[in-house]
Amino acid sequence: MKKLIWIGCLSYFVIGLAHVVLGSILPVLLQHYDQNYSAGGELIFSQFAGFLAGVLVSPLLNRRFGKRGGILIATSLLLVAEIAYAFLPPWGWMYVIAVAAGFGFGMIEAVIGTIIIGAVTEGTAIAMSRLEVLFGIGALVMPLIASPLIAAGAWRLAFLIVAAFSLISLILWTRGHFGNLQRMLDERASVQGADNSQSSSSRSNKKFPYKGKQWILLGIFIVFFFLYVGTEMSLVNFMPAIFIAKLGMTESAAALTVTFFWLAMSTGRLFAGVIAEKISYRVYILSSCLLTLLLLTLFPFTDNRMAAFIVILLLGLFMSGIFSIALVFSSKMLPGTEESTPSIMIASGGVGGALLPLFMGWSMDHLEVAQTAGLLAAFAAFLFLLSIAAWRFQSMQAVKGKSSRI
Repeated sequence: MKKLIWIGCLSYFVIGLAHVVLGSILPVLLQHYDQNYSAGGELIFSQFAGFLAGVLVSPLLNRRFGKRGGILIATSLLLVAEIAYAFLPPWGWMYVIAVAAGFGFGMIEAVIGTIIIGAVTEGTAIAMSRLEVLFGIGALVMPLIASPLIAAGAWRLAFLIVAAFSLISLILWTRGHFGNLQRMLDERASVQGADNSQSSSSRSNKKFPYKGKQWILLGIFIVFFFLYVGTEMSLVNFMPAIFIAKLGMTESAAALTVTFFWLAMSTGRLFAGVIAEKISYRVYILSSCLLTLLLLTLFPFTDNRMAAFIVILLLGLFMSGIFSIALVFSSKMLPGTEESTPSIMIASGGVGGALLPLFMGWSMDHLEVAQTAGLLAAFAAFLFLLSIAAWRFQSMQAVKGKSSRI
């Protein structure tokens, strides 16, 4: 189990790099291609459209090639896509590459997240937080590397760095042995006739395990993940551009804002799982969403660089555990759906990560910077309202005799 978690952590580190590499160099990339921020939003949209496809297709590929086979396919695709990015092909091809890269890291995230939530029965939030810590470190390191590369005019090498770590991950997954979990990772769907003897109702229950009021809660979490991932990706991809326009920072210095954000993210994730297990998942999520709302409401009014950096640091700290804890929370709130719920939530996040940055790119071109920052606060307000709805739903379950520790 430990070996699986640590190799999974490496994969999450890789997808952390891949998630933010475009945002880290977006201003200079658009300048190179003579494109505006709307085109940048479209590029990020393409990458997260690929992410969504990777999440949705992953069950099919897992059944055909096994979970490890699916991870190998996804990691290989990500490796090829990042190398292709580095060649800076004609702009139209960048959209195709973005879809391929998104498909790769989307499938990796969905498969590993499902494996961990299904295999770890105690301290699930702590295990997921470990993965998210490495994701945050990857997202932190990439802008830190990108800043000097931009200053040196060698920013295209950022893509090759992601490719190098993808190759290392690919090798470890290929050669790794995972003891008792080996069979589960390599198991493929049986194509024997015996499988066809299952009743149609049984197959239907496997595909659609939700019933009654679970559909309401499922809808709440789908919208929650849509807004959260969309807000986070809008923030990290357009944060350098916002700081350039709002505070007059240089491109290389503005790239460091993402590093500060992910530094706080990674630090917070070291403790998020432990705190959530102690105070309950619902309290953690509600308080984190409230603090995120307050900070994003304050952000448009910060005209001082130091104050803006402090807000960014606090945002990273308080947003650090929302995704992983909410992923575990949704699975625990919907018992019997552990195989499907993580993928649905990650897919919902992928849609948000595709659509909201597209909208943010448009707003950067057509609205004032303060208005664009205000949109982030509006997204956070909806997150807070949804967290209240989940709280009330869980309270009703607790009254009926279910555990209130979630």
